[in-house]
Amino acid sequence: MSEIHIVRDYPHRPEAVWRAVTDPQLVPLWTATGAGARPEGFAPVVGTKFAFVAKPRPGWSGVVSCEVLEVRKPELLRFSWQDESGGAVTEVAYRIQAWGEGTRFIYDHTGFTGVGGLFMSKFLGSVRTKMLTKGLPAVLDNLDDQGSLRPGSSLRPHE
Repeated sequence: MSEIHIVRDYPHRPEAVWRAVTDPQLVPLWTATGAGARPEGFAPVVGTKFAFVAKPRPGWSGVVSCEVLEVRKPELLRFSWQDESGGAVTEVAYRIQAWGEGTRFIYDHTGFTGVGGLFMSKFLGSVRTKMLTKGLPAVLDNLDDQGSLRPGSSLRPHE
């Protein structure tokens, strides 16, 4: 079985990181460095079914179906992940921990099987690494103390 495991430390409070990874208006801002997915129908509530919608590509509709499996605000968000066209159901977990003066963010995506799963985990792993190294820090750096984008920020929420 293949998996993606990424650990990043940010000089921001856990509450700010939680907001950036769970606010449907903020998520597309940091995923833009990857496929640019936006969550539709998302709420950090167990049982919520939602979709990540990105720009379609040849052989992929751009839609991933998900369901929230576990929430412990502001420490854990765990959800299922399945391509809209079917295939294996995998699982994503965001773990957020106070770390020194900031936050340690742990991203795990597990459940990839077979050769196709190995390929997918390698591909998604490089995309997620870019999003968590470039995209998420840019969003965090542009949030004010209330977790809203600062006036004059070059980042714009998707409507």
